Amino acid sequence: MIPPIADRFVAGESPATALDHARRWNQKDVNVILNLLGEHYDDSEDAAADTEEYRTLLSDIAAAGLDACISVKPSQIGLDLGTEVFEENLASIVEAADEEGEFVWIDMEDHTTTDATLDAFERFVTERGGGMGVCLQANLRRTKGDVERFADLPGKIRLVKGAYEEPEEIAYTEKERINTAYRELLTTMFETYDDGIAIGSHDPAMVDLGRDLHDRWGTPFEVQMLMGVREDAQISLAREYEVWQYTPYGSRWASYFYRRVMERKGNALFAARAIVGR
Repeated sequence: MIPPIADRFVAGESPATALDHARRWNQKDVNVILNLLGEHYDDSEDAAADTEEYRTLLSDIAAAGLDACISVKPSQIGLDLGTEVFEENLASIVEAADEEGEFVWIDMEDHTTTDATLDAFERFVTERGGGMGVCLQANLRRTKGDVERFADLPGKIRLVKGAYEEPEEIAYTEKERINTAYRELLTTMFETYDDGIAIGSHDPAMVDLGRDLHDRWGTPFEVQMLMGVREDAQISLAREYEVWQYTPYGSRWASYFYRRVMERKGNALFAARAIVGR
């Protein structure tokens, strides 16, 4: 079953197939966030190679005139090798994005990476004056403070529920409590942010809440969903709102799929429902 699953959730193994996927979805008025699969490298050459591929990808996106951008995992570009390696490679990617006028998202991984990721985001987005975004996870107890921290910064915040199984002392573990935290955080963002809100959720209730908050406060926002999940909803929402599809690609599709399933117990059911279109 793995190849068909990969076809649904991963846009092929090469940059060319990823760019073709982005072109097709642009024709449906859906923008695309491209992510080269890879994470937790312990070899600096691997981190450097993916950094270079992201730089080339930014150039290719600009040359093709696509409504697309990139999203990078910190452990993919060297965080496991040290903060300095991570920030050097991120600086290289941001430099290429500046040259091409393209946007860079920084993904969030497990809680051990949060401080380094957010510190790097704050530094680079301030220096750049925007053009970047970072992901925050509603299941972490600390996120209320992080939402407040970034309210006045340029850039964007992608709010997700959180895919990692985190210790109870630092994270909410019950589904309803996570949902409550998401609603509270999203409300705060619409009330206090001038721009830069990304609803990273497939939950119709959270998307509907965002629409209601937009109607109340007028704060611009976008919706972000994964490739292969609720794609009919992505197309429908794109008729009225800005929609971005998070699209992984690359040869490491098998480890990506298994890691996503194993990180949290609910992910296996989530993936199964996505496959059958529920």
